Amino acid sequence: MTVEKTSYKAVPTTLEEKIKRLKEILTGMKSVVVAFSGGVDSSLLLKLAIESLGKNVIAVTAKSPTFPEREIEEATKIARMFGCKHMIINSNELQIEEFKTNPKNRCYYCKKELFSNLISIKNDNGFDFVVDGTNFDDSTTFRPGMQASKELGIRSPLLESSLTKQEIREYSKEIGLPTWDRPAFACLASRIPYGQKITSSKLRKIEEAESFLLFLGFKQVRVRYHEPVARIEVEKDKIPEILDKTLREKIIAKLKEIGFKYITIDLEGYRSGSMDE
Repeated sequence: MTVEKTSYKAVPTTLEEKIKRLKEILTGMKSVVVAFSGGVDSSLLLKLAIESLGKNVIAVTAKSPTFPEREIEEATKIARMFGCKHMIINSNELQIEEFKTNPKNRCYYCKKELFSNLISIKNDNGFDFVVDGTNFDDSTTFRPGMQASKELGIRSPLLESSLTKQEIREYSKEIGLPTWDRPAFACLASRIPYGQKITSSKLRKIEEAESFLLFLGFKQVRVRYHEPVARIEVEKDKIPEILDKTLREKIIAKLKEIGFKYITIDLEGYRSGSMDE
């Protein structure tokens, strides 16, 4: 009896091996629609997709109340720099009742709508796959949106290549991408505690407050909205700076003008997913 040998690819361990695997995956896809936010992950994914597939790549960015205008502008600038086809579509998660009530799996409903729209674009253009920037680290954290990806057949080449966030930053820097040190960003709805209704008014306040803090020079910022309290998170080494009397008074005045009643500083500093703690 002849036993057929099965070929298994070794799991890549070095950054060089992971990037090689990523390029192989993208080349094998033939044509892709990229869910493109302009962040660290999706920018590297888009760049290597273009290198691997040329014109058979479309970047799509969703414009919605949960995504600040400044992020749309940045995504547009990066796509233009890469010289690829870029579409901006309108999306309004606030029309989805399950999302608006803000359950713990709200990201599932948001991603399901987004990916359904991207699948329509893929089909309209005769493309083969929709891909997103989910990385290996995301698979170890609470990410209900990944369930929507799985159900709809969305591919995550960075995850499939075992690339971590740090490795993505490292390689992005190596090849000269301006996004390599961009601060982490999550949709504005993540600033509102689960169970508290998400409204356009709350999202506008959060966006305006964070934009003001970014204008003041803080790089990594979150304004968590525990109505009527604004809980500000900045990097730990920036806490003494934000507590400076002159700057503190300026921030208090601006955030009260925006509509927050109480303004607090989180002494633990910025941390991703603090609402999931």
